[in-house]
Amino acid sequence: MKKTAIVFLVVCALFASTAQAFAEPPKDGMAIVADVLLVRPVGLVAGVFGSAMFLVSLPFSIPSDSVGTAGKLLVADPFEFTFQRPLGDFDYRVGQAQMPKAQ
Repeated sequence: MKKTAIVFLVVCALFASTAQAFAEPPKDGMAIVADVLLVRPVGLVAGVFGSAMFLVSLPFSIPSDSVGTAGKLLVADPFEFTFQRPLGDFDYRVGQAQMPKAQ
């Protein structure tokens, strides 16, 4: 019983020390406010404008077989920047989403 308790405590101590390695620094409050009030609406407008430009570009992108590239650049990337980027994270790179896994 005593040996089991010691092993349990050692394992708990190991897991407790690794939690700080995965912790992110706290976000700046002003960065989050600026993101919500300024950057996200601009991203939404860019996504809507990109969708319109994608429709205009379809007659040219279909014959050249570049519909996927045009769709990603004009539609998917702006909406990913707007809706998948963490709040206040301006270092986010579109197309390299590192979303946390659901447990």
